Amino acid sequence: MGCVSPSWDGTLSPKDFSVAAHVFTERWERNKSASPSWFWVNSPKGPPLLASSQHVEGYLSLESMCVLVSAEDSNEEESCAVEEEAGFCEIEGAADNATLVQSKHHEAHYYDFHIVYSSSFRVPVLYFRAYCSDGRPLLLNDIEKDLPACSSKVLLETKWSFITMEEHPFLNRPWYKLHPCGTSEWMKLLCLGDEVAAKNGLAIELYLVSWFSVVGQVVGLKTPLEMVKSQRN
Repeated sequence: MGCVSPSWDGTLSPKDFSVAAHVFTERWERNKSASPSWFWVNSPKGPPLLASSQHVEGYLSLESMCVLVSAEDSNEEESCAVEEEAGFCEIEGAADNATLVQSKHHEAHYYDFHIVYSSSFRVPVLYFRAYCSDGRPLLLNDIEKDLPACSSKVLLETKWSFITMEEHPFLNRPWYKLHPCGTSEWMKLLCLGDEVAAKNGLAIELYLVSWFSVVGQVVGLKTPLEMVKSQRN
């Protein structure tokens, strides 16, 4: 595995992103098999991974995550117990009345997440869309209610500088995304500031594991603890 040096600027090359993406999906599947899986989607144009050294021909996808918003306040302990029994991927920190278990008393919100490489910023970017069970897209105000409390606060303060809407690079349709500005800086601090990484060097193949352990929390998706632990061994 290639390791970053102290002079590393926190970015990824297109080739490194593709390699890290496949390592990420394999480790996610191994450590969270009961949950929906991330999978690689090839672009309809060009070869499976790279059309050139400057462009990634594909992205990571996790689809149809379901958040059920209760019309009434639900007991937090009861919800947690049911979620654990169901074995679904939990959207951590979402509104207290959110659960991932089907019930006639809940309205379903569905989320699709894509991890796309940004050629401009040279970092991964999290794109997502949200919609109701009948296919109607959710507005930002509705999405905000599903986000963890800490994310909702930041969103309230920074609004469109935090979550923006733009055309999906591969699907040519409007999707929301977490703005990547500053990603390389905090990734450099995160990776090189880690005692183990500073001593042994961070394997660039594990970039997405470290990145998603931070970014996933913004939208309530937890990185499996074993997945994070394994990168330190």
